[in-house]
Amino acid sequence: MGYYLDHEKLDVYRFAIQFVVLAEEIVEALPRGRTYLADQLRRAGSSIPLNIAEGAGEFMPTEKARFYRMAKRSATECSSILDILQASTANRRTAVLQSQRAFDPHCGYAN
Repeated sequence: MGYYLDHEKLDVYRFAIQFVVLAEEIVEALPRGRTYLADQLRRAGSSIPLNIAEGAGEFMPTEKARFYRMAKRSATECSSILDILQASTANRRTAVLQSQRAFDPHCGYAN
């Protein structure tokens, strides 16, 4: 068995790394015009495992807690970004459907 650093032993760190990979897949699939959210998701997503690792390497309990709090805040930020992306995608789908109905003679919009 090899030598592991403190953070590498944490399940939450491994989950955070998996999230970074998934976030990158999400970013790559985003339509143009969403670069501001893509950049924010990349930064906040990367911040999670980085802060977990820094916290795990700390000896002072107050500093350890501070890094873990930053990781939690970054995770919350990512969650909010994902909410925005999901809502904007849903709104885009709704707008498309409404536009399609506007031209549907069965809906009474077109003459």
